[in-house]
Amino acid sequence: MSVPFFDMTWQDSTLYVVLSALLYFSLLLLTSLRVIIKRRPSGVSLAWLFLIYALPLFGMVCYFIFGELHLGKKRQKRREQIGDIFQHWLKSEPVDNRQNKADISLCARSMQAFVESYTSMPMLKGNQHTLLSSTDQILIELTDKINQAQKHCHLMFYICNQGGLVDSLLAALIRAAARGVVCKLLLDSVGSHDFFTSSMPDTLRRAGVDVEEALPVGAFRLLFQRQDLRMHRKLVCIDDNVAYTGSMNLADPAYFKKDSRFGEWVDIMVRCEGPIVQLMQGLFIWDWYLETSHKMDLPLSQTGLLGKIERFPAAGTQNSQLIPSGPEFGKASIHQVLLSAIYEAKYSLVLTTPYFVPDESILSALEVAALRGVDVKIILPDKNDSFMVEYASSAFFDELLTAGVKIYKFRGGLLHSKSIVIDEKVSLLGTVNLDRRSFWLNFEMTMLIDNLEFSGQLLNTQMHYLLASEQLLLADWRKRSYFKKLLESTLYLLSPLL
Repeated sequence: MSVPFFDMTWQDSTLYVVLSALLYFSLLLLTSLRVIIKRRPSGVSLAWLFLIYALPLFGMVCYFIFGELHLGKKRQKRREQIGDIFQHWLKSEPVDNRQNKADISLCARSMQAFVESYTSMPMLKGNQHTLLSSTDQILIELTDKINQAQKHCHLMFYICNQGGLVDSLLAALIRAAARGVVCKLLLDSVGSHDFFTSSMPDTLRRAGVDVEEALPVGAFRLLFQRQDLRMHRKLVCIDDNVAYTGSMNLADPAYFKKDSRFGEWVDIMVRCEGPIVQLMQGLFIWDWYLETSHKMDLPLSQTGLLGKIERFPAAGTQNSQLIPSGPEFGKASIHQVLLSAIYEAKYSLVLTTPYFVPDESILSALEVAALRGVDVKIILPDKNDSFMVEYASSAFFDELLTAGVKIYKFRGGLLHSKSIVIDEKVSLLGTVNLDRRSFWLNFEMTMLIDNLEFSGQLLNTQMHYLLASEQLLLADWRKRSYFKKLLESTLYLLSPLL
């Protein structure tokens, strides 16, 4: 007896539905188990599980694209090839300039010891650091230094945006390459997307400037490496005598996002002279090799007829330590340094950051610091260029204000500088934001400066920010609308993923 066609179709579709459901729930279960077995901080794991079960297909796809650290086999192989060489160089080359533990301030010792044991980066003496807080001044000075360069100009930035004073700087690079100076420009693929789609990279390359794209993205690359890891470092090394780092991108604030609602970006950079320049050059060489596979010689002291010639002589009396962070330097290094900084504070702690989405440990450390009598001030931009970050960060304000932390909203533009001053004695500044992305995903760099004079300069700059800010008061904060509270709480659930 033959089976009607209708019955066969119904049976086939039922079987299809059952198999699809089994496949769906199997993927859901396997993805959940993978999230759990990775043993991330509980907040991160729960946020991923929430997203996976709230929006299953979307959540699973997002997890496999963004949920795990995949740097790619080629990059991992390069890291293994250069790792031992770099470690040997760190332990053998800057020996003469290492600072003795006894001459490091008590406030900085725990941070210094942790960084050196974790990354092998030593604290060096004999440096001179000059704070630059005017973006026009920074771009003009960088252009002047490039015009004077005789050996090399190495630049690494997250964003390169043409227009204004940046055009003059790029023109200076072209002139430097024409006179035989080795010029290299390493830019993040996503941050500098508009730059790479313009004609300027080819113009620079034709002039002899090496222009490379860091952490390139693409649909095909999704299969091999995570696509939301970003090269967030800002670093300039010119010849052997000066280097720069800080929060500023290669962008003129008068031209960069000039139609935005939050005003011009406000940044700082620090000019570094002395032995620390050697380590900053070494970090650029490390990143250049990982991105391009092109080897460069690590900077070494020279030996002549009269013995050793110091290429990186003392330029001042300041102690400083370079802190690189990111997946290749250990996932939690900068997070532990920031925790140490907060717990080391005895009477004052001033922080500036544009993106404030702390994890539970940082949040707790700030509250405890305020409760034990430390004057904790956090200066944030009044308006943020990230809608999600702006509201997610607001979810922490109530408990911080209740604990006695003072929060200020800067109204002079988008405050983009990332800085911490501890007890007016020790400073941390660089590219790291107080959020999980900076802690665990981005390739960042921070400068630890153990010097009373420099910390005073940085604190003075922070106080100028304070004058252009309005303090957030707990009673006023609690008057915000129910809708805003709901939005903050909702985005707070996703804060571990921001």
